[in-house]
Amino acid sequence: MTERKPPGVSFESWVDKQIRDSEERGDFSQLPGFGKPLPDIDRPYDEAWWIKAKMQREGVSMLPPALALRKEAEDVREAVPGARSEAEVRRMLTEVNEKIEAAIRRPPPGPLLNLRPFDIDAVVGEWRDGRGSGQGGGPSTDA
Repeated sequence: MTERKPPGVSFESWVDKQIRDSEERGDFSQLPGFGKPLPDIDRPYDEAWWIKAKMQREGVSMLPPALALRKEAEDVREAVPGARSEAEVRRMLTEVNEKIEAAIRRPPPGPLLNLRPFDIDAVVGEWRDGRGSGQGGGPSTDA
C-alpha cells in the first residue's frame, strides 16, 4: 500500500514521485504489453471503442435481425451433417423455419430477408445419403 500524501506537498508532485519510485523499482516492467506499441494507436478516436472491443472478445455481434437470421440459417445448414439423428436434423430445421416464417410474415427492420424456409424432407434426404455437401434443400435466396 502506498504512503499517505504528506501535508504541504501538492498532489501532483506526490503522484509524480509515486510513479517515479514505481518505475525505479521496476513495477511497470512486469505489466502485460510492456515495451510494445499501443494497439490501434493510429486509428481515429471512437467513443464506443471499449464496447466494440468487449463484443469482439466475447464473440458477440450486433447484426440487423434479417442478417442475424441469415447467419443462423447458414449455421444450421452447416451443422446438419454433424447431427446424430434424423430427429435432431428435423428439430434444428423446424426451429429455424419457424423464425424464417415469422420474419416473412412480419419483415424485420434492416436489409431484406431473402430467405425461404428449408425443405426439411430434402435436407433430411441429403443427411441420410451422407452427402452434406450444402447443395439443395437449404433456405433459398431471392435475388
